[in-house]
Amino acid sequence: MSNRSKLNNGVSRRSLLKGAAGAVGLAAGSGAITGFPYVHSADPKVLRYLGTAVNEGDEISKKCLADTGIKIEYITATTDDVTKRVITQPNSFDVLDTEYFSLKKLVPSGNIFALDAKKIKQFDNITPVFTKGQLPNGKKIGDQGTAPWKVLYLEGANSKKFSATPTEFVTLIPTVYNADTLGIRPDLIKRPISSWSELLNPEFKGKASILNIPSIGIMDAAMVVEATGQHKYADKGNMTKAEIDLTMKIMTEAKKAGQFRAFWKDFNESVNLMAAGETVIADAKANANNNTSEFSNVLGALPVELLSFKAKNIYNKSVITEWSTASEKNSDYFTVERSSDASLNDEVGQG
Repeated sequence: MSNRSKLNNGVSRRSLLKGAAGAVGLAAGSGAITGFPYVHSADPKVLRYLGTAVNEGDEISKKCLADTGIKIEYITATTDDVTKRVITQPNSFDVLDTEYFSLKKLVPSGNIFALDAKKIKQFDNITPVFTKGQLPNGKKIGDQGTAPWKVLYLEGANSKKFSATPTEFVTLIPTVYNADTLGIRPDLIKRPISSWSELLNPEFKGKASILNIPSIGIMDAAMVVEATGQHKYADKGNMTKAEIDLTMKIMTEAKKAGQFRAFWKDFNESVNLMAAGETVIADAKANANNNTSEFSNVLGALPVELLSFKAKNIYNKSVITEWSTASEKNSDYFTVERSSDASLNDEVGQG
C-alpha cells in the first residue's frame, strides 16, 4: 500500500503509482507485475519503502534500479513504529510493507489506499488461506483474530472501509509467511523443547526473553499462558479485557520473579542475546518454509559475539558507550548510531 500525499515535484503519488513507480512498488515486493516503462532521468527516482526489514534486500533494490531506474530507499522500523509512522507521518513514505493485523488501525486513517488486484498478475494464485480463509480443498480455517481475508479487500479505491466480500481493491500482497515459535540454544539447554510453557520454566530463570512489541508479544504471551494450563482462550486474536489482564498479570509476576533476562524488539537484538549466551530460550519468528526453531542455524553467520553494552549519560551533554565481545571474526570496526524517532538512525561515531 502507499500513502496519499504529494511528491515534491507536484505529482500525486496516486497518479504516479498508476504508472511506472506503482508497478515497481508492487513488483519489488512480489515480482507480480511486468511490462512497466523504464524511467529516464539524470538522477535516480527514489521510492521510499517503509517496513520492518522482512522484505528488504540489496538484490531487490539493485534489480529495481537496473530494470526501472528507480532507487529504493528502505525505511526500517519495528511493527508498532511502522504503524505510528503511517498515522503521524504520512508524507514520509511512498510504499508500505506491514502486517495484516495492523490494517484495522491504518485503513481508517485515510493515509494509505488500495492496490488494483487486476494489475497484479499472480493475484489469483495467492493461497486461498489469505484470500478466502480456506484451504485449497475448500475447508474453512483461520477465523480467529484479524485473519488476512477479513482485511484484504476494501469497498473502493478511496475507501476507508473493509469489504466483507472480494473486490478488485486490495490492501496488501502477501510475500512472507512467518510463524512465531521458540528459539533456543540447544548446545546449552541440551534437551528437546516442545512447549511454550518452557518460557516460564524456573530452569531458565534469568535466561529467557520475550518480544517487546505489544501487538505481537501479547499473542506469544497467550501461547505461554495456555501451554501452562492457566487459561484456555476462545480467540487469542480477540481477547477479552479479563483475558488481557490475566495474561499480563502472569507475565508481570514472572518478570518480577526474574524469569526474563531481557525483552527484544528486532531479530538482530534477539540473536545477539542468544549468541552471547545471555538468553537460552525466547519467542522467535521462523519462516514458514523452515522447519527449524533453533537459533543455532543463524549463529554461525554472526561475526561478533556480544557480551555487554553500556551507555552513560554525561550531564545531558554527551554519552559514553562501552561494550565487550567474546569473539570477533571478519569484523573491522563498530558503528555507533542514534535515533530521535526509533526509525531513522544517524551515525555518531566508530570504535
